[in-house]
Amino acid sequence: MSVPGSRPPQPQLNLRGAVDLSALKARATATPPASSSHPAAAAGADAGAPGPSGAIEVDERTFGDLVQRSATVPVVVLLWASYSPESLTARDDLAAIVDSYGGRLVYATADVEAFPQLAQAFQAQAVPTAVAILKGQPIPLFQGAAAEPQARALFDELLRVAEANGVTGTADGVPAEASPEPQLPPLHQEAFDAIDRGDFAAAEAAYRKALAEQPADREAKAGLAQVQLMARVAEVDQPAAERARAAAAESPDDLQAQLAVADLDLTGGHVEDAFSRLVGFIARSAGEDREAARVRLLELFEVVGTGDPRVGAARQQLARALF
Repeated sequence: MSVPGSRPPQPQLNLRGAVDLSALKARATATPPASSSHPAAAAGADAGAPGPSGAIEVDERTFGDLVQRSATVPVVVLLWASYSPESLTARDDLAAIVDSYGGRLVYATADVEAFPQLAQAFQAQAVPTAVAILKGQPIPLFQGAAAEPQARALFDELLRVAEANGVTGTADGVPAEASPEPQLPPLHQEAFDAIDRGDFAAAEAAYRKALAEQPADREAKAGLAQVQLMARVAEVDQPAAERARAAAAESPDDLQAQLAVADLDLTGGHVEDAFSRLVGFIARSAGEDREAARVRLLELFEVVGTGDPRVGAARQQLARALF
């Protein structure tokens, strides 16, 4: 679920537009403790305790504790809903990424159907949406699908901002001396640094150089596809997105219009819609336009992740369209 013109995940933290969570926190603190039949929602030391997956399930009872914890360790909250397969995938993917930071981040998930007030407080217009909480203040991270390199770039920047604000603690039960992160290959680090400063051309050049040296580098291939997508939609505002969608609806055989809207669909979290749009175009076209759409579809597969079940289903549809 998304809105037209939503932008792709950017690796710069947006510190503006933060909302005051004090009222929501106060309401959460005032909520009576749950009965013993709901231990996960009980007040006190067990409030907000990680479940089997390591993620904290956020509700009105646990939210206040979560905001308090953000004074000592950054908190990443993923807003999801059962009606959005993209958000369910993002929920699991982010759990693994956050876990790799060795306790320097706390991970929480919130079902917006069960806790709609939180989505309103975070001004979330779609799911999945990821938001950080730092010293009681929310910081928007991204909306829609985010590949691992871009999520890590955002989390790295979040930790830098946290350190600058004196927030250097770790999650409960994690040793203070966390294991250092594995070093990225130099060209990958060069690409991450370029993304961090919004220089997509430099990031693309770094990934291309990495692929020239190691053609089988899957991370570089995925990173290249993601950076190219980010560059294509970086300057697309809502009016431009609406014009693109109108053009695609009026001219279903217009290659550029279909490619543009597929980009918007993917960055807005409508993964299946993006894939179906291009598969449909391929099925009814021929020649250079058909090949261009096929190549773009393969790039979008890389963005989402070749192991994603939605990619597997789309590959089958593509095979039927081609043969």
